[in-house]
Amino acid sequence: MLQVSLFPHLAWDGIGPDLCLLVVVGAALVRGPQFAAVLGFAAGVALDLAPPADHLAGRWALALVVVGYVAGHVVQRGSRQGSRPGDRPSATAVLATVAAASFVGTSVFALTGIVLGGPVGIPELLEVIVVALVWDVLLTPLVLPPVMALFRRIEPDRSLA
Repeated sequence: MLQVSLFPHLAWDGIGPDLCLLVVVGAALVRGPQFAAVLGFAAGVALDLAPPADHLAGRWALALVVVGYVAGHVVQRGSRQGSRPGDRPSATAVLATVAAASFVGTSVFALTGIVLGGPVGIPELLEVIVVALVWDVLLTPLVLPPVMALFRRIEPDRSLA
């Protein structure tokens, strides 16, 4: 609801923060790639169908599935290479994961628009990716800590961190 009701008012040049992407990344950091991919699909379908959607349904679903899956695997790989099980990811690792996820998710969404015949050119595509990445990284300290705490409380024995 916040994604389609409040955040469009915060948009810069039509590009706003992506709360759904941040929730999916939070799920990936805590619960892993499978849970985050399923959550990403559900959140993406909701975004695709929520008014005032001006794109073909399925684009956000695809983008957020990829984000959840990739972010979850990045975290799992990082936890196997040096940190102990149960360690929480560092703030730097979280910001890097959000930045990478924002880049990947926004790129997938924008590229599917180009493939499906959208009116966006490459310069506009690059602007959208950069502005969305900045928005998502700026919102990370406000959104991810409570989201990650919520996912830990829902089912703490299955959490990765």
